[in-house]
Amino acid sequence: MTAGVGKTVQDVMHRGAQCIGEHDSLRTAAQMMRDLNVGALPICGDDDRLKGIITDRDIVVKCCAEGMDIDRATAGELARGLVWTEARTSIEEALSKMEQHQIKRLPVIENHRIVGMISEADLANELPDDKLAEFVHRVYAHA
Repeated sequence: MTAGVGKTVQDVMHRGAQCIGEHDSLRTAAQMMRDLNVGALPICGDDDRLKGIITDRDIVVKCCAEGMDIDRATAGELARGLVWTEARTSIEEALSKMEQHQIKRLPVIENHRIVGMISEADLANELPDDKLAEFVHRVYAHA
């Protein structure tokens, strides 16, 4: 059996992703990323639903470099791309979605709630070398 075949996202994702609130400051987001040792956080609204994702790079490029106030700008202001996958999605489908949107992390949803995150590193452990090389080429081709 080929590595990753038959496995679903929930088999390889990082469980229990912590959300940043859409009204929380970018400083709070940066501190959460530091404390959790992650480079991205899902953004959840007051209704506890996924609103987007924010990365450490978003904070640097779209806030700091633009002279925005990191204490006043909110995570919701920089929320980008509401792209996600269901927990029972196959690894191949998740990979395809990440390639299509040229993203390296994907929030995982189950019963309308975020339950984890899957990253390129998670997939790397499950893919044969040729598929991994193809994925990396497609995602980083336009990065």
